[in-house]
Amino acid sequence: MLTKKQHELICFIADRLAETGVSPSFEEMKDALDLKSKSGVHRLISALEERGFLRRLPNRARALEVVKMPERGDAKKPATKSNVVAMPRPAPQPANDVVEIPLHGRIAAGVPIEALEGSTMLPVPAALLGSGEHYALEVAGDSMVEAGIFDGDYALIRRQDTARDGEIVVALIEDMEATLKYFRTEGSMVRLDPANRSYDPQRYRPDQVRVQGRLAGLLRRY
Repeated sequence: MLTKKQHELICFIADRLAETGVSPSFEEMKDALDLKSKSGVHRLISALEERGFLRRLPNRARALEVVKMPERGDAKKPATKSNVVAMPRPAPQPANDVVEIPLHGRIAAGVPIEALEGSTMLPVPAALLGSGEHYALEVAGDSMVEAGIFDGDYALIRRQDTARDGEIVVALIEDMEATLKYFRTEGSMVRLDPANRSYDPQRYRPDQVRVQGRLAGLLRRY
């Protein structure tokens, strides 16, 4: 028999899959169940997996499959004073889910992001990623050091073709040079700002710049 929260979660996932074909993000599941952290979502999903209700599909973020649905009314009722039995509290489980995303190599001049497709995959903690499709790039250079992004870091990028002022994006300049910079609009121009006072901002016409994605997270190896 499922707990009330387990029952609520699998129903929420099933409804979202039926509506959009994509399972909800951990943030959406946390909000829908009014949980305080994503680790609670991880524990519920693990419990539903163990009971054969859910299955996680490998190598894909936000890839959940509903194997079976609980029968109507198959949820534990909240405990009352008459049926409470003291049980030891289980130790919290770490939120250590890992997904693999494409690693497209170093951000290099002369190579569009689309041309960097390859078979190399980078394992990433799921908690670093939100909704959407992601890929990783190895950072080259020091133009973003004042934003805490250093040479050799792995930038985790959410694929999208639009950006808001102040977001750090991967921008493709004149379909040739890919760069990681702050995105800003300046009148009729697009300004790409480094995070290093040794470098100057770059200004382009909107037709010269294509946004390839937004920085979603950062991975550093020591």
